[in-house]
Amino acid sequence: QVQLVESGGGLVQAGGSLRLSCAASGSIFSINDMGWYRQAPGKQRELVAIITRGGSTVYAGYVKGRFTISRDNAKNTVYLQMNSLKAEDTAVYYCNVEGTKAIYWGKGTLVTVSS
Repeated sequence: QVQLVESGGGLVQAGGSLRLSCAASGSIFSINDMGWYRQAPGKQRELVAIITRGGSTVYAGYVKGRFTISRDNAKNTVYLQMNSLKAEDTAVYYCNVEGTKAIYWGKGTLVTVSS
């Protein structure tokens, strides 16, 4: 069994910063891609950023230049540094981890940006 524990969400004013973390533990022997998705109220879940095991990154256009994804392979942890936050970044952020045989999702952490 695999567990993903997310942390770092909260309430922040527009223009502020937050750093999300997601640590994977349990029966996960090898991790490929790690990523973050988000879902705002009334909207579908959407990609925020992905990072490969080798460190290559992909960002959604609406966060490029403001968010930075990184990972620590030794700790099976992925991070999302979010700067210059906007009200429209308000959402539940979900960690996503691709193992060798399955894809795992975290339970989500709420990010609220007040304008």
